[in-house]
Amino acid sequence: MLFLPVHSKTILQAPTVILALVGSVMTQPGMTKAQTATWVPVASPAARCCMGFAYDGATLSTVLFGGGGSSVYGDTWVWRGAWRKLSPVTSPSPREYPGMAFDEAAGNIVLFGGNTTRTLGGPTTMLGDTWTWDGTTWTQQFPSVSPPARTWVSMAYDPANKTVVLFGGNNEPNGNGPFGDTWTWDGIAKTWTQHIPATSPSPRGSPALAYNSAAGNVVLFGGIIANLGYLNDTWTWDATNWTQRFPLTSPPALNAPDVAYDPGLSAVVMFDGSYENATWTWNGTNWTQIFPSNALPAGRAAAGRAYDPIEKATLLFGGNSGGSFPLGDTWLLALVP
Repeated sequence: MLFLPVHSKTILQAPTVILALVGSVMTQPGMTKAQTATWVPVASPAARCCMGFAYDGATLSTVLFGGGGSSVYGDTWVWRGAWRKLSPVTSPSPREYPGMAFDEAAGNIVLFGGNTTRTLGGPTTMLGDTWTWDGTTWTQQFPSVSPPARTWVSMAYDPANKTVVLFGGNNEPNGNGPFGDTWTWDGIAKTWTQHIPATSPSPRGSPALAYNSAAGNVVLFGGIIANLGYLNDTWTWDATNWTQRFPLTSPPALNAPDVAYDPGLSAVVMFDGSYENATWTWNGTNWTQIFPSNALPAGRAAAGRAYDPIEKATLLFGGNSGGSFPLGDTWLLALVP
């Protein structure tokens, strides 16, 4: 298993430039005049953390929205072997820490909430709006009932129940107002429903949340509590109740780790959150630390992460470094044949 920067030519051949032919003239069979060819640099999102990030199964691309870096962004990017910036006619307002997930049943991406400023602990506006992305534009939805406005939102699609699961979040950007509620989004009916399970994780923001296809449930790990404290408990959701799991081994308490299910491993893969480059897998019973065989991405928290079935690898972008400086690098975690 390797972490691959996108400029690697060994296993991944992701272009950093595109050779474009403009008004080309054939001089001999199979030959083109050199002056008609132009190298066009491929853009990349600005360094940032805390963005909305999800693989779009309808357009076979990974979608990035917003995030925080030198400012709070409201841009939309897609990854299909290289990054491309889009210019949709309508779009959510700039924000960081929204929840975002692909809704397979509805065939679109749903985004909820976030906050409007970059200053940790400073004045900000919590958002409680719901948007969907159809591959071309963003459309705001207006359900009759919605979760309260919040930031540090975590969401994951549950294909067994054809809903997007939302848990927790914060109503302050420093973790001092955590939520412990569970909601599901039905993208066909375009409705939010609050659940009142018998047992539930404690209130928290930014837990790692992903659907474990091998086990058929949603797994939650850790999260952020008041005064930026971190948790390391593990829970699973079966559409009715949360159940705490007690694995023999477990990652330490982490700061906004990044998580995605990898079908090649039949496991949920979680990267870092400790600024120490740690990679862990969850097989439905236990956490196991794995050690990729090459150089690792720099340690980070609040990165974008999604499994890309076209690349057959987990895509990782950006995040905050240990010094809270945003990163702008792109990596793939891939199995080596």
